[in-house]
Amino acid sequence: MKILVKVKANSKVKKVEKVSENEFVLRVKAPAKEGKANAAAIELLSEYFDTPKSRITIIKGQTSTVKIIDLSR
Repeated sequence: MKILVKVKANSKVKKVEKVSENEFVLRVKAPAKEGKANAAAIELLSEYFDTPKSRITIIKGQTSTVKIIDLSR
């Protein structure tokens, strides 16, 4: 399953907001430096979808706030 994610780094809380069926807004505490926000986003999605982190891949948008993520179940 592929989803569109907008990541908001340096947030005060960790949170997943579902916008539509395949679109989410993630708020992560980590800064957007050295891939820390990407790692935090993957961890948060792992908890939300109850799937291992190894099955979550950022397909597009490594350096952007808007990402396309593949969730292999």
